[in-house]
Amino acid sequence: MDKLQQNFIRIRKLLDITFFRILFFLVLGIVLFGAMYSNVKPEKLDLSLFSVAEKTIRSPGTIEDKKSTEDKRKEAINQVQPVYALKNEYTQNRVDLITSIFQAAVEVNDEIKKEMKKQEEAATEEKSEKVEPNVSDKVTRLKAKLTAGVSKDLSDQVFSSLVQSGNDELSIAKDLTVTAINNVMSKRISTDEVENAKKRVEEELKYTTLNDNLRLAAIDLGRYAVIQNEFYDPGATEELRQQAAESVEPVKILQGQIIVEEGKLINQDIFRQLKLAGLLSNEKSFKPFIGLVMLITIILSAIYYYFYQLKSLPEKRQTFLLLYGIIFILSIFIMKIISMLQIFNFAGIGYIFPAAMGGILLKILIDEKLAILMSIIMAVCGSILFNEEVTGTLNFSEGIYILFSALAAILFLNTQNHRTKILQAGTFAAIVNVLTICALIFLPNGQFSGVEYGYYLITALVSGIGSAVLTIGLLPLFEASFGILSTMKLIELSNPNHPLLRKILMEAPGTYHHSVMVANLAESACESIGANGLLARVGSYYHDIGKTKRPNFFIENQMHHDNPHDRLPPDKSANIIISHVTDGSAILKKYHMPKEIIDIAEQHHGTTLLKFFYHKAIQSDADVREEEFRYPGPMAQTKESAVVGIADSVEAAVRSLSQPTPELIESLVKKIVADRLQDGQLNECDITIKEIETVSHTLCETLKGIFHSRIEYPELTKTKKVKQA
Repeated sequence: MDKLQQNFIRIRKLLDITFFRILFFLVLGIVLFGAMYSNVKPEKLDLSLFSVAEKTIRSPGTIEDKKSTEDKRKEAINQVQPVYALKNEYTQNRVDLITSIFQAAVEVNDEIKKEMKKQEEAATEEKSEKVEPNVSDKVTRLKAKLTAGVSKDLSDQVFSSLVQSGNDELSIAKDLTVTAINNVMSKRISTDEVENAKKRVEEELKYTTLNDNLRLAAIDLGRYAVIQNEFYDPGATEELRQQAAESVEPVKILQGQIIVEEGKLINQDIFRQLKLAGLLSNEKSFKPFIGLVMLITIILSAIYYYFYQLKSLPEKRQTFLLLYGIIFILSIFIMKIISMLQIFNFAGIGYIFPAAMGGILLKILIDEKLAILMSIIMAVCGSILFNEEVTGTLNFSEGIYILFSALAAILFLNTQNHRTKILQAGTFAAIVNVLTICALIFLPNGQFSGVEYGYYLITALVSGIGSAVLTIGLLPLFEASFGILSTMKLIELSNPNHPLLRKILMEAPGTYHHSVMVANLAESACESIGANGLLARVGSYYHDIGKTKRPNFFIENQMHHDNPHDRLPPDKSANIIISHVTDGSAILKKYHMPKEIIDIAEQHHGTTLLKFFYHKAIQSDADVREEEFRYPGPMAQTKESAVVGIADSVEAAVRSLSQPTPELIESLVKKIVADRLQDGQLNECDITIKEIETVSHTLCETLKGIFHSRIEYPELTKTKKVKQA
C-alpha cells in the first residue's frame, strides 16, 4: 500500500506541471472518445440497387427528404386551379354602350321632329310642302352619332328598326335590353360561355311586347353587348400557388422509421433514402465524430473549470484532480463493460450499472458539488453508451435513470457518512431506481409481462445496492492511497475503542477528559465559522497524545500525586512539556494517522512561550534565552489547527479557576485570543479577525453552558436518614 501511495504522490506532483496537467485531461478525453466511439459510429450497410434487403432497416435519425418534399410541393402547385377574376366594370360599360345607342336614336328622332316643325312653319308661310327624311337618311344620321366600330359591328336593319320607332318604344326597348344584359353579365362569362350568354339574352328579349322589328333590334343589341367578363388573374393564381407550396409540410424520414423491410426489393427510391440516412458503406460522414469531440470538450471544460476555481492548496487540488480522474475512468470502464452486454439483447441491461457509486465516492472524498457534476456527466455518457436499444444516438431513458439514481444517493448522504449510512444511501438509490424505471415504462404506456417487470426490479436493486457495496470496498483503498481524510475516516477515528484513545484513557485519564472538553469547544467554534467541525473534534482527541509518554508531568494527571516539576530546574521542565508535541507527532506517525490529525497535534501550540517556566528561569538565572522556552511549531496553518489551539488554552485556563463566572470566562477568553494575536500565532492561517471574534463568542457561550451554576444540595444527617427510613 505504501508503494501505491508513493506512486500516486509522484503522479500528483507531475500534475503541478502544466504539460502533464494538459496530458491528464487529454487522457480523459481519449478514454471518453474510445468508450463512446463505437456508439456514435454510423451503421454502414453493404447494399446495392435492386438487391433484396436481408434485414429490416430503420432510420438512425430524423432526416428531411428534400426531393420528396419538392415533389410534393410541385404536386400541390399543379393542383391549384387558375384564378379568373370577374370584371364587373365590363357590365356597366356594355350597358352604357347600349344606352348610348338608344339615346342616339332618340336624338335622331328629336332632330327630325324639330326639322319637320320648321318645315311645317315655312310651308305655311310659303305655301310649300314639307319633305320628311327617308329611313336611309335617318340611319346615316344615327351612324354619325356612333363610333365607327359600333356602326360596323351592327347591321343596318338594327339601326333602321331603331330610327323607325318612337321615343316611347325606344325607352321601353332600352330598359328591357339593359335589364337583360345586366341579368346575364352579372354572372361569370368565360370565353367558352359567351355564346351561351348571348342566347340567354336572346331568350329574355324574345317574348317581350315590342313590335317585331324593334324586338329583333333589341335582341341584336343584347347579343352585341354580351361579352366575356371573366379573365385569368396571374397575380392571384401565383399567390395561391405560393400558399399551396408553403402549406406542404417537409417530408421527413423519422427516427426509427422503417426504410425497407426484410425481404423487400431495394428500388431507386429506397436506395436514395438509405443514402440520405447515411447507411450506405460508400458514404463517409464525420459529423458524429465531430459532435462527439465537441461533447467531450464541453465535459472536460466543466471539469477543468471546477478544479480551476476550487479554493484549496495546490497540493490538495492536484490530489483531488487525480482522484477524480481515477473514479471517472473506473466508472466509464464499468459502464462500457456493461454496455457491451447489449449484444445479447438483454433489454434494459444498462439499468444494472452502479450509477450512484461515483457520486457517493466523490461526495465522501472530495465535495458534493463535484459529485453532482459527475452524476450529470455520467448521465450524458450513459445515454450514449446504452443506445443499442434505441434507434437514435441518445438513450434519454438511461440518462434520466443514471442521473436520478446518483442524485438520490448524493442527497441522502449527510456529514455522518459511516458505512451503515452508505448502505442506507444505496438502498434509497435502489428505491428511486425502481420508481424511475416504473415512470419510464408507464409514460409511453408500455406493455410488459410480469417477468419483465421482475427483471427491471432486480436490475434496479442491484444497481443501488451494488453502488453502496462498491463504495464501501473502494473507499479504504482511495483513503489509504491518497491520504485523504474523509468524513467516514474521521468518524472511525473518533471511536473510543481506537487503540490510541484507549491508550490516553488508560495512561492519562486527565488528559483524556481535557481532550474531550477541548473537542467540544473546538467543534462548535469551527462550525460557527464554516470550518470542518468534525476534523477539529477528532484532532482534539489526539492533540495531546504525546502526554502519555510522561503523564505525571502534566497537571491534569497529577491527582493525589506530587508535582515533579517542583524538583526540576525550569529548563528541564520546559523541555518535558514541549516534548509532548514532538512525542505526540511521532506516536501518530507510527500509527499511520492522517496528516491532518498530525498537523493539529504539531501546530496546536504553535511557537507559543511557556511563560511560567520562562519567568521562573529568569528569576533563577539572568542568562536565559526565550527561544529555549518556546514550542517548536509550526504555527497554525489551518483554521481547524488555530481553533484547537485556542480551545486548548482556554479550557486549561478556565479549568484552573476556582469559581468561573460568565464575566470571568469572557475576560479570560479575550485575553488568551489577544495574546495569540499579539504573538503572531495566527498569521500563517487564513482565519480572519471577524472569524476570530465569532470563535471567541462561541467559546464563551459553550463554556458558560458547561460551567453554569448548580444548586448545592445539603448533606443529609444520619438522624434525618433514620427518620426517613
